[in-house]
Amino acid sequence: MAFDLPRRLAAEALGTAVLVATVVGSGIMADKLTDDVAISLLGNTIPTGAILVVLITVLGPLSGAHFNPAVTMVFALRREIEANAALFYVVAQIAGGIAGSLIAHAMFELPIVQVSTTARTGAGQWTAEAVAAFGLVFTILAGLRFRSDAIAWLVGLYITAAYWFTASTSFANPAVAIARALSNTFAGIRPVDLPAFILAEIFGALLAMALAGWMLAEEKTAIPALNELKGAE
Repeated sequence: MAFDLPRRLAAEALGTAVLVATVVGSGIMADKLTDDVAISLLGNTIPTGAILVVLITVLGPLSGAHFNPAVTMVFALRREIEANAALFYVVAQIAGGIAGSLIAHAMFELPIVQVSTTARTGAGQWTAEAVAAFGLVFTILAGLRFRSDAIAWLVGLYITAAYWFTASTSFANPAVAIARALSNTFAGIRPVDLPAFILAEIFGALLAMALAGWMLAEEKTAIPALNELKGAE
């Protein structure tokens, strides 16, 4: 990384805060404007996908734009970020996410501190979160392998789609899930439902890392060995 750790952590906290403020704030706005749940979800989806494109584009060069403990975990396991830095990233992401929820409440003049009562549980929801996190991490790793210049758009578009094809509306992010548990709004999740969501997200991320490690590995050819053999003649 070209930037020192404090600035990288500030980027991770800021990015996660803005992401959560967008998720929660757009959910509140959509809920105020319509009683149609489908339209509310659409009003929540588009801003989330859009802000991801912006945040990854402007903050990616600073910190890598993880904004997600599951993503940071994968990069730490791949030894692409130092273990101590990864730990600080996760703390910054969670703190930033919580701040984002509080800011969203303040903007809409709601009680600042809240606890969600929205139930999100069951095998379908857990499977959806594993699928959402798997797809997100695989998209990131494949994008870095083949189209690093398009990562912002790939992630933004993936999350936009995953809002609609997953039963959980694609949290895919432990920091965002924790922050949403502190918002009793359209985007909320009961704190009691958090552990299963987070475990599913971690499982999906690890599965994506394993598959990408095999599928995206460069092919080894016999050409270098053949050249060495010719040189020895």
